[in-house]
Amino acid sequence: MRKFFLTLFYSGLSPKAPGTVGSFVALILGAALLLVIDESTLFLLAILISVIAAKEIDKYEAEVGVHDGKEIVIDELAGMWLTLSICKITPDNIMIIAPIAFLFFRLFDIWKPSIIGKIDKNVKGGWGVMGDDLLAGVLAGICTAGTYQLLIRFVL
Repeated sequence: MRKFFLTLFYSGLSPKAPGTVGSFVALILGAALLLVIDESTLFLLAILISVIAAKEIDKYEAEVGVHDGKEIVIDELAGMWLTLSICKITPDNIMIIAPIAFLFFRLFDIWKPSIIGKIDKNVKGGWGVMGDDLLAGVLAGICTAGTYQLLIRFVL
């Protein structure tokens, strides 16, 4: 059951780009949830899942002896859900915001600029795995919201 959770329904076992696959699964789940819950609830769910995941990652890493294995993508879910909850995605703008949110989140998650990279390198255990994605999600949410506002003002 732990592996099912940490790999986000086994999406992290994808042979190619497990982080991207996990992020896409998280995007679909988050967008679907936002049809029935408020973005503040999605934000709180991301935090709750992060707390649970950090503890479960600690146990998993002790079992397998590897820090931040590629198959662990629950951190992508938490980060992606933070992105979606911050950028003010709605059923009316989902087709525009969702791809932007996904791209910004993947950009920050892969590139790991500034403190995101420091968290990734220096924080050990479950919070090290979760921390960089949580911060990437916050930054991606802010960038997505700003980009959407620019699109509304100058393009749409």
